[in-house]
Amino acid sequence: MTTTTASETAAFAEPTRAVTGGWIALFATAWLGVWMAQLTPIQLLLPVQVEAQLNSDNWVDGVVAFGIISGIAGLCAVVAYPLAGALSDRTTSRFGRRRPWILGGAVLFAVALLLLGTQTTLVGIGVCWALALSGFCTLTAALTATISDQVPVNQRGLVSGWMSAPQAVGTILGLVLVTELFVGQFFGYAAMAVLLLVLVLPFVIVVPDRVLDPAQRPPLTARTLVQGFWISPRQHPDFGWTLLSRVLVNLGNAFGTSLLLYFLAFGLGLGIVDAEGSLIVLTLVYMVFVIVASLAFGRLSDRLGRRRLFVIVAASLQAVAALLLALVPDLTVAMVAAGLLGLGYGTFLSVDQALATQVLPDAHTRGKDLGIMNVAWAVPQAIAPLLGAGVVSWLVGFQGLFLLAAATAILGALAVLPIKGVR
Repeated sequence: MTTTTASETAAFAEPTRAVTGGWIALFATAWLGVWMAQLTPIQLLLPVQVEAQLNSDNWVDGVVAFGIISGIAGLCAVVAYPLAGALSDRTTSRFGRRRPWILGGAVLFAVALLLLGTQTTLVGIGVCWALALSGFCTLTAALTATISDQVPVNQRGLVSGWMSAPQAVGTILGLVLVTELFVGQFFGYAAMAVLLLVLVLPFVIVVPDRVLDPAQRPPLTARTLVQGFWISPRQHPDFGWTLLSRVLVNLGNAFGTSLLLYFLAFGLGLGIVDAEGSLIVLTLVYMVFVIVASLAFGRLSDRLGRRRLFVIVAASLQAVAALLLALVPDLTVAMVAAGLLGLGYGTFLSVDQALATQVLPDAHTRGKDLGIMNVAWAVPQAIAPLLGAGVVSWLVGFQGLFLLAAATAILGALAVLPIKGVR
């Protein structure tokens, strides 16, 4: 376990001491709880809850309603991510800068999930999900910032891999728990809320956090806070290109995955029941490759000291997967595409996170700047279902949706080429 304290190094110093296996294990465990609590509702609980309120035979109605709710919550994320990061940058608590916000965000997230399980109106669902996502953003803005605070550059690919791999495990584990053990709307949400707290608390309790001296606290006014949300791409081009790449690649991934159930059911004609079973198999394939890729290639990028090449290859693999789904709409091909997508996205998640920590403009605002970077993950995930439903229903069908996913992934790969400060 790392023992860096305020007396040993300044709060804003670049970390040089390697974190231990114990630190990484607690970090990965916390992310398992986070991903399970966030992705299980998106994948299953929320769509089912929304459809129950609509009672419509047209699947597009459910996707549009879910997309509107997700989009409103996404707007909350645009504010919550950088705001929580900026406030954690300036926190002088004796427990450290990040831990109070990790704990506070987790509690807000858990309470909102419990309330969400009791909602019987679309308005109530929307409000509670917006609160839940705000808690998620607060928690993850601070948790992500611990990478820049405590992990040296030559370990960030590895550590980011242990942030990414639990995403795949959490998705499958959450789906199994709410379909086999904690059945029903309220019990499903309650299980996610409890597991979130149980898995995040050990990191908060055990891992030390650098304490910020009040004299070192950056000034905070409403004007400086708002101005801080804008980082000029002219002054900090590497940050701007990394942010653009992250938006595009995550949007491509979201286009390719957010309507996958409906593609299997209606695009391939499997029907909802068979499509749900096939989706679990596809998710398992995807999960295996995400885990392997995020851990193996994150660490390899540390050893080689290269990030951009891995991001380009990762985004290209996602594009290939989307093209397969567009050009050869077949269940067997979809299995191959799931493997390629997992390989590409797992690599991207770990290496791009490490890349993001190396292009931050100012050590004093790591939390806020990484919060802005994280918006590029949350917003595409929030708006993709609504945009995707429009593309499929009103424009060019599932084939056009997957072609759009491939195009955005390729553009995301090209966006890292101008980055100069990181290989």
